[in-house]
Amino acid sequence: MLQLRYVKGGIRFLAAKRVSVLNTALQSSQHVEYKPIKKVMVANRGEIATRVFRACTELGIRTVAVYSEQDTGQIHRQKADEAYIIGKGLPPVQAYLHIPDIIKVAKENDVDAVHPGYGFLSERADFAQACADAGVRFIGPSPEVVRKMGDKVEARSIAISSGVPVVPGTDAPITCLTEAKEFSNKYGFPIIFKAAYGGGGRGMRVVRSYEELEENYTRAYSEALSAFGNGALFLEKFIEKPRHIEVQILGDKHGNVIHLYERDCSIQRRHQKVVEIAPAALLDPQLRDRLTHDSVKLAKQVGYENAGTVEFLVDKHGKHYFIEVNSRLQVEHTVTEEITDVDLVHAQIHVAEGRSLPELGLKQENIRINGCAIQCRVTTEDPARGFQPDTGRIEVFRSGEGMGIRLDSASAFQGAVISPHYDSLLVKVIAHGKDHQVAATKMNRALAEFRIRGVKTNIPFLQNVLNNHQFLHGTVDTQFIDENPDLFNLRPVQNRAQKLLHYLGHVMVNGPTTPIPVEAKPSSVDPAIPLIPLSEPPPGFRDILLREGPEGFAKAIRNHRGLLLMDTTFRDAHQSLLATRVRTHDLKKISPFVSHNFSNLFSLENWGGATFDVAMRFLYECPWRRLQELRELIPNIPFQMLLRGANAVGYTNYPDNAVFKFCEVAKENGMDIFRVFDSLNYLPNMILGMEAAGQAGGVVEAAISYTGDVADPTRTKYTLDYYVNLAEELVKAGTHILCIKDMAGLLKPQASDMLIRTLRDKFPDIPIHVHTHDTAGAGVASMLACAQAGADVVDVAVDSMSGMTSQPSMGAMVACTKDTDLDTGIHLEKVFDYSEYWEVARGLYAPFDCTATMKSGNADVYENEIPGGQYTNLHFQAHSMGLGNKFKEVKKAYAEANKLLGDVIKVTPSSKIVGDLAQFMVHNGLSREQVEAMADELSFPLSVVEYLQGYVGIPYGGFPEPLRSKVLKDLPRIEGRPGATLPPMDFTKLEDGIRSKYDDITPEDIMSAAMYPKVFEEYKDFSTQFGPVECLNTRLFLAGPNIAEEFEVELERGKTLHIKALAMGDLNKAGQREVFFELNGQLRSVLVKDTQAMKEMHFHPKALKDVKGQIGAPMPGKVIDIKVKEGQTIKKGQPLCVLSAMKMETLVNSPVAGTIKKIYVKTDMHLEGEDLVLEIE
Repeated sequence: MLQLRYVKGGIRFLAAKRVSVLNTALQSSQHVEYKPIKKVMVANRGEIATRVFRACTELGIRTVAVYSEQDTGQIHRQKADEAYIIGKGLPPVQAYLHIPDIIKVAKENDVDAVHPGYGFLSERADFAQACADAGVRFIGPSPEVVRKMGDKVEARSIAISSGVPVVPGTDAPITCLTEAKEFSNKYGFPIIFKAAYGGGGRGMRVVRSYEELEENYTRAYSEALSAFGNGALFLEKFIEKPRHIEVQILGDKHGNVIHLYERDCSIQRRHQKVVEIAPAALLDPQLRDRLTHDSVKLAKQVGYENAGTVEFLVDKHGKHYFIEVNSRLQVEHTVTEEITDVDLVHAQIHVAEGRSLPELGLKQENIRINGCAIQCRVTTEDPARGFQPDTGRIEVFRSGEGMGIRLDSASAFQGAVISPHYDSLLVKVIAHGKDHQVAATKMNRALAEFRIRGVKTNIPFLQNVLNNHQFLHGTVDTQFIDENPDLFNLRPVQNRAQKLLHYLGHVMVNGPTTPIPVEAKPSSVDPAIPLIPLSEPPPGFRDILLREGPEGFAKAIRNHRGLLLMDTTFRDAHQSLLATRVRTHDLKKISPFVSHNFSNLFSLENWGGATFDVAMRFLYECPWRRLQELRELIPNIPFQMLLRGANAVGYTNYPDNAVFKFCEVAKENGMDIFRVFDSLNYLPNMILGMEAAGQAGGVVEAAISYTGDVADPTRTKYTLDYYVNLAEELVKAGTHILCIKDMAGLLKPQASDMLIRTLRDKFPDIPIHVHTHDTAGAGVASMLACAQAGADVVDVAVDSMSGMTSQPSMGAMVACTKDTDLDTGIHLEKVFDYSEYWEVARGLYAPFDCTATMKSGNADVYENEIPGGQYTNLHFQAHSMGLGNKFKEVKKAYAEANKLLGDVIKVTPSSKIVGDLAQFMVHNGLSREQVEAMADELSFPLSVVEYLQGYVGIPYGGFPEPLRSKVLKDLPRIEGRPGATLPPMDFTKLEDGIRSKYDDITPEDIMSAAMYPKVFEEYKDFSTQFGPVECLNTRLFLAGPNIAEEFEVELERGKTLHIKALAMGDLNKAGQREVFFELNGQLRSVLVKDTQAMKEMHFHPKALKDVKGQIGAPMPGKVIDIKVKEGQTIKKGQPLCVLSAMKMETLVNSPVAGTIKKIYVKTDMHLEGEDLVLEIE
């Protein structure tokens, strides 16, 4: 039986050999006439068209391009001597498949030959025949060979008859789903659908179960029909983890066929090649011989002429299986050219002219492998989003070049528009070296040189492939990408310069991104930085803190002779909008001066409180980075922050572990002293904050918020005993320093002396620190009284930032104590230099300065008790609402609101509650008596209701009755510390959620998200879009540049951008304006949406990321199928619609279960990325 089978096999082999010999003899006997080609048309687009045009130019042949209506801006039509439009009115892909138009152009323009390139019509026998019928040469195999090889099923039959091993598959294209089911029943899963009349991964789908069969059949058919004009499919058994090896062949009209060795194309994604290598690494020489022998044998059997590729799968046992012949030039032909030094396009043209391979010097014995070549396909695809095609305008293009690098590009240039209609290939990068590792090194270097902005590319992914150990030192198979998920740990592209241009353009078109309260422009003058010594700064109190710890530090403060100052210029002095708008950029510039000249300061208040969230919210900078950078510049002076007790740096209650974690992270990043307070002096809230600061290793400074007047015997609520008793509790709780926090500047000299002298007598060993505001103008006198009564530290602001609602003047305190027992030891002339810097810097923030609306302080603060920061806020608000002349009424209402709420301690957030109630009263024309009488009918501000519920804490003396009962009615009430019942914050879950959305997340970022989740996300989104805006100077950040203005931006040490603003264009149809810049001597432009104009224009709505049921288009593309209807109930994961982009179809699945509320798209509609597709309830 075995012998019989061998005999039959032998007969079949001999028959095949006889056919091959007869074909060769027939070709050899025919006389082939040499006909030179004078004009070539390329029936293709992009880089392959350009590649052929270049070869033709080298051979002295005139060139003709064809292009679709969508390709008018493509480079290939400009590279040709002549260019003609085809397929008018047809869809983009169909234009290049329209044979009559292409033949018409060829005949009308005396074209001798047509080169089909790859893809489109390159493997269509009817196109090759149409060329022959029109008397135009087809640069490729004969129509009959194209037909045989293009039909995957017939090609299989020929391979079988030639004795070439094949993968089990169908003998003919399948005609229905039933045949696919029968095949899977016979051979089992996995199986693979393949387009019968094309390649490149189009129409190719792997199926691993019955459940996937129907959907994949439909998608494969649709893709094949769209890409090749024929949806015919055949089926094969899917070989797991094979290598994909292909052999380059070249034949002529004289019967000669040679091979040019193999290429390894195993690195694939969705069956599309990503990286190609020649020769295949670590390939057994005997296997190479078998592959090349079978390829030439197969080509000779069919009488193959011109260039082609025979493709094989090689399994893990080294067995090879024929899969197909690509009867055309391949995308990856470049690597073969590099290692063999054979120009395949030249050879194609000469063969079409009738020349023989020996005449061209192409004999098998002359073909040698020289080194190694690697090709990377740089595409406009986003690896982080499943390689979704990206579209848009290339704003920047800079390529990698140098020795051993070849670039074959499509439309890779600045200003090119990448459309969703065609393949996503941007440029092919080919590296050639003496071996695999050298070629990979050259490729890696070249890819690192690329700068492509405006569209996403796969370069970061390619770099990961090139750095992979298996790729460099072993062999890869077709599962390489799937089995190496670390390839998707993509290094984020910084793109800092272009993002900053987008920001500057946005400000130029739309105005400031930060809300501007008054119409005042930032000063055009930058402050001069005083001279700074090159030496290290002198030691300061922080050196004592680091050496002796918080307790030793407190003793050193208490034992110090003279008055110590805390400088609030870096934070609280900027009252109040100004306080939250001063940028790190300006703080950093003066920091070295402060470090060298004010080392004997008690501390700098420079962080926390309102500046934490506003840094992200309005300045778009990281508060933690501010702390880190200032710490590095000022290593010798302790830093102090404001901690709102159990509220940390927020306005709400946090779980206890969040407050402890915050203090821990703050201490790690350079914070030293935690001034802990509570807006109601509510002891449980304060003690939690003290414990958190102490556990973190910080200096605990418990702050008693001051209100009323201890010197006035008629004020009976907040008496001297009240403050002494509260201080005693805080000392018992372990505070290192005791602070009096006079937020409204209510401490008069007499009260200052009484309070501080009593506390000093009661607590002789505890340092006392006093903070006040100078709203009434008596701040210096009060602080001198505090110092004389025994205070160790008082707060000041540098002269040009002091006064009014800020702190008392530093210069005044230094001068008044000079040569006394309270001498501060600070040199007055250095204060003047410091003040001059801030006087000019303050002009940069003119739109936020309280002097824009306030011209002086006011002693009526002793009556209304409005805190300094809130005083300026209310003043701004009154003027912005046209109520500047009624500010007196607002202040009176504030005093009345305070009485209504029971005369509370007023500091953020309690001060805001009083302010909200006051504005509510003014707006509705209500007196205190009316509010009390109508309390059960009025709709109070939410902050007032929540205060009465107990969300802020319990005020001294309790809540006001019957007002509380009237307002709350049946609403729940909180007893005790509000945060005590909150469950611990899950930081692991929080971090996982943040890292899933953003790159380069730090532990500090997690803390920001814990405090202000929405603000943090908005900040990160802004930074992702506009880059490091903190590098811009303040005038540019707020107002943008003037036209023709030149300026520099330092991204980091040694990297400076030179920018010039050139012009701003008119509004286009998309509601955008093009803004032009010169960046480092090169022209750059950005398209900026005109937000005002867009309000007047209609655009398709975008899906909102934070609305779970809004489904956006995952990529730009055309809707080809909608699988649901409005009102339909759907499951999670259920298909919603199918999008097609760049000839690749994507199924959009539902991320949630629910009901289809509304569908916003229709079939054939073109969408941009994130366009709203439908809403799910």
